[in-house]
Amino acid sequence: MIKAIVTDIEGTTSSLSFVKDVLFPYARAHLPDFIKSHQAQAEIKPLLTQAKEIAGGELDEEALVAQFIHWIDTDQKITPLKSLQGLIWLEGYRNGDFTGHVYEDAVRNLRKWFGLGYKLYVYSSGSVQAQKLLFGHSDFGDLTPIFSGYFDTHIGGKKEAVSYERIAAELGLPAEQILFLSDIKEELDAARQAGFATCWLVREQAPDSGAAHVQVSDFDGIHL
Repeated sequence: MIKAIVTDIEGTTSSLSFVKDVLFPYARAHLPDFIKSHQAQAEIKPLLTQAKEIAGGELDEEALVAQFIHWIDTDQKITPLKSLQGLIWLEGYRNGDFTGHVYEDAVRNLRKWFGLGYKLYVYSSGSVQAQKLLFGHSDFGDLTPIFSGYFDTHIGGKKEAVSYERIAAELGLPAEQILFLSDIKEELDAARQAGFATCWLVREQAPDSGAAHVQVSDFDGIHL
């Protein structure tokens, strides 16, 4: 019996185009000025230090900005980058520059499941802060009250089974009582290896009954 649902964001609850065409370009455009004006702040300094360690060198400001831009352009899942992007997006949401896209079918079903007593969680490569911002400033208002928790790459990579084992331990539930929703097969493979139930969102194509995981075209096709 499923007791908790863990959902991905990009391509699952929210469109890939919102992330790739709105959020990423916004962070890329504002990153140089953001680092210049915030680099001495206590919240920012550890992120820059960690980024330098990952890059493998003592970078000056210009080189560090270039490194971040490279990671953005090559869609790298670098934890300090994701944290920095989240802080930049915070300013964007607060300024009303954009709202978080969430599919209507996702909102409707997540609210229904919450009302039925299922525990809802988010697991995304984007930082926990970025996740909360998207759902807190969504096209449908503040959705954060329906979620019980959030996970990002601090708990591990999304294509690694151990990450899902850690999530199950955090939730205090047997893995088979947790359903993971994603649009990425490798993530679903890792979740299943850890014992999770899985469901594959394929919004841009017809579901394949012979696929490695149950496929649905939207949240209305998910049966708990």
